[in-house]
Amino acid sequence: MKTFFRLFAFAAPVQKFAVPFFLMSLLGVIFGLINFTLLIPVFELLFDQSGNKGLQKLAVAPAFDLSLSYFKDLFYYYFQSIINTSGKAGALKMVSIAIVVSVVLSNLFKYLSARIIENFRLMIVNRIRTGIFKKLTDIDIQYFSTQRKGDLISRFMTDVVIIQDSIIRSVQVILREPIAIILNFAVLFAISSKLTFFALILIPVSGLLISTIVKRLKKHATAAQESVGVLVSSIDEGLNGVKIIKSFNAEKYIQEKFNAINMWTSKIHRRLARRVLLASPVSEMLGVTTVAALLYYGGTLILQEGSELQGAEFIGYIIIFSQIINPAKAISEAFGNISQGISAGERVFQILDAPERITDKPNPVLKTSFNDCIELKSVSFAYGEKEVLKDISFKILKGSTVALVGPSGGGKTTLLDLLPRFMDPLQGEICLDGLNIKDISMRDVRALMGIVNQESILFNDTIFNNIAFGRSFTEEEVIEAARIANAHEFIINTTEGYQTSVGDRGMKLSGGQKQRICIARAVLANPPILLLDEATSALDTESEKVVQNALKNLMKNRTSIVIAHRLSTIQEADQIIVLENGKIEEQGSHNELMMANGLYKKLISMQSFIAE
Repeated sequence: MKTFFRLFAFAAPVQKFAVPFFLMSLLGVIFGLINFTLLIPVFELLFDQSGNKGLQKLAVAPAFDLSLSYFKDLFYYYFQSIINTSGKAGALKMVSIAIVVSVVLSNLFKYLSARIIENFRLMIVNRIRTGIFKKLTDIDIQYFSTQRKGDLISRFMTDVVIIQDSIIRSVQVILREPIAIILNFAVLFAISSKLTFFALILIPVSGLLISTIVKRLKKHATAAQESVGVLVSSIDEGLNGVKIIKSFNAEKYIQEKFNAINMWTSKIHRRLARRVLLASPVSEMLGVTTVAALLYYGGTLILQEGSELQGAEFIGYIIIFSQIINPAKAISEAFGNISQGISAGERVFQILDAPERITDKPNPVLKTSFNDCIELKSVSFAYGEKEVLKDISFKILKGSTVALVGPSGGGKTTLLDLLPRFMDPLQGEICLDGLNIKDISMRDVRALMGIVNQESILFNDTIFNNIAFGRSFTEEEVIEAARIANAHEFIINTTEGYQTSVGDRGMKLSGGQKQRICIARAVLANPPILLLDEATSALDTESEKVVQNALKNLMKNRTSIVIAHRLSTIQEADQIIVLENGKIEEQGSHNELMMANGLYKKLISMQSFIAE
């Protein structure tokens, strides 16, 4: 239940919604109860044709107290007065009008309570999704290497809906259903205490049976929610890899794989649905059985001579008792929803409680300029047990260009990711102007670095917004950045210029166009340090030439660390670092390494520098 109580933290302050919801629900139940209570004098009036013997006759108004008997006697006093002045037809008319008014008021308050609970539901959904998205954008990149994207999306969408349903049902069960049950039972006791005590003996039996049904719901709910994550992952892979699927004629293979996952998911959800759906008919069946038992027992009471229970009262009793079935049924169903909510909550809290390994130290150093050098001192890094970098040490002077080269899997991209603190080294340290980057504010470290990746990452937005990317820049500044990135000409030739939407992941643009927009984004930040991860490796020859010119414009008067595989880029570097199996095999200028006749010369001759 710890998870369940934690979920209510998203609903704080609960009283803002709970108090008005309670009041509206209370009024709705009271006026709803009046509807059925008013039927008793109607039945007495209709069925008693011999001088109103069934009606209670009171000569004077009863003395005030807070008991139900007082309100009952008061009603009968005024009801009798109406009969005396207007006759039975007049009394019947007045009761009919009162029933209509109470129905209108009952439904009005039910509507208002539903509006309150809907606002409450939307607030919960908003808060949970905001919390999850904040966590996913704040957490270090390494976390995503162990997670399926589809599973994260499933928790973000499906599990959140299950949680809000669970919380809403819980609020309703706590604040509304008990009111309905208590008030209905109070009236039932006023009508016949014997019959009501008999009913109270039967109700716990049905409660035990319902609890047995929902007992194992949590286990099935957890499996069902995990299966949705696998299904979403399969859909995501199929949509992202549609070109590869078609090019290898693998449609049938992928379809069969998806069908197998889909059938497995359906099987798990079918098991869960059987248990969830079983609670409602079983509770209804038990409720009807209880009513039937009351009909028999109440009938025997009426048939006894001198019975205080009248026929009209008994009919009203049965009608009012039947209104207890729905709230009792709602409570039994709520236990199933709560079990699913706890299961979904645990999956959500797995994300929210995931440790953030990359964080600022208390009172970090603020740094807004790069003045001297970047230095790596005995840096090592591993993914789990796999060591990727081993005792890496070198220095990068301000204004210089350093190229990282080597066979695939050598650790080049990992090394580049360590500089902006996407990950932290397991051993050693990385210093910026003599300061360990762990001591500097992460925002300041990343503000000093501009990154252009091998994959051109664009968002489904306009070209302008992809270049400005949440920062306050004027249109002139964005255009100037695009000119430097050799992107302005193709941008102004698009349908709406800088306001043209690039589509999902930039699908409306070519590879070279996407990469130039990414370069313009980096230009606009005007960083003193550039990190380039094989920014031209995925382009055709013509696009590569244009992008290379854009990169040269970007690299002017900046410190650049480049993962390179093009000979032109390597030859122009001030320093070349050759990585193999996580170690520095060679370092120096192009001419020095060619004369050394080692791995670098071999790679140059093969011309096969491949990105990780």
